[in-house]
Amino acid sequence: MDTWPLRYEEPVFRPPSEATSLIFQLTVGCSWNRCTYCGMYRGKQYRVRPAEELRNEIRSIAPAVKRVRRVFLADGDALAAPMEVLEQVLAEIGEAMPGVQRVGIYGDSRSILTKGAGDLAKLRGLGLGIVYFGAESGDPATLKTVRKGATLERQIEACRIVREAGLKLSVMVLLGLAGRRDSERHARATGRFLANAAPTYGAALTVTPVPGTEMHSAVENGSFELPDRWEMLQELQWMLEEMDGYRGVFHANHASNYLPLKLRLPRDREATIELLDSVVAARDESRLTPDWARGL
Repeated sequence: MDTWPLRYEEPVFRPPSEATSLIFQLTVGCSWNRCTYCGMYRGKQYRVRPAEELRNEIRSIAPAVKRVRRVFLADGDALAAPMEVLEQVLAEIGEAMPGVQRVGIYGDSRSILTKGAGDLAKLRGLGLGIVYFGAESGDPATLKTVRKGATLERQIEACRIVREAGLKLSVMVLLGLAGRRDSERHARATGRFLANAAPTYGAALTVTPVPGTEMHSAVENGSFELPDRWEMLQELQWMLEEMDGYRGVFHANHASNYLPLKLRLPRDREATIELLDSVVAARDESRLTPDWARGL
C-alpha cells in the first residue's frame, strides 16, 4: 500500500485502553467544546464527516488490517453524529472487517440522552461495545463552574441509559478539577456519583492546566489554585471512601497521575484507602511518579 488511506485532522485523541485500536475519525472536534479545562479540540470546528467518505476509508483499509480486533470512533463526542451516519459506519465496519470484536466511542450526556436507550441498543446490535463518558465531577457547583454543560442528574441518567442499552460504560473523572478550596467537596461528591452511576469501568485522571484554556489562565493569574500532589492523592482517598457499594474496575493509572493504581472494587477498596492514607501521611516521594514522567 503506497499511501495510508485514513485521513486524520490532528490532533486525534483516544482513551488509554484504545491504544491498540484502529481509529476512524467519524467527527472532527467536539460538539460542546466549552469546558474551561479542556484544550483538546479548541482549534477545530465541530462537524460530522460524510458517511460515504468514511465508508470508502473503511473499505480501503480493511485488507491491510485483518488482524485488528478493536476500532475506536473519534473525535470528541462522536456519538453526537446523526443516527443514520452511525448506523452506516458501524454496518460497514462489520461487513468489511468481520474480525473486529468491539467498537468504542466517546459520548457525553447530551448525545447519550438524545439517542436514548433504544437507539444505543440498535448501535450495540451493529457492533458498538463501549461508550467513554467524561463526567469529570459529581459536584453540581463544580460542573457549573467548569462549564460542563450538564447537571449531575443528567449525567446520572446518561449513565443509566448506556447500561440499559447493554453497552459497557467507562466514566472518567478529574482529580483537582475544583481547585484546592473545594477539593474535598468535589472528591466526595464525585465518589458518590460513581457509586450511583455504576459504570463498568471508572477512571480518575489528574487535571492538567492546558495553555489556551480558561483554567490555565486562572492558574497563571493566581485566581485558581491547584491542589498539590499530596492533596491530589487525598482527593482520591476521599473519592474511594464514598464509593462503598461500587462494583467494577477502577483505574487511577493514567500518565497524569502521581500514584498509578488499578483496582477491582469492592475487593481492593479498603486496602487502597489505607495505602493512600499512609503515603500521604509519610510524604513518601519514592512512591510517586515524578513530574517529568507525567503527561496528559
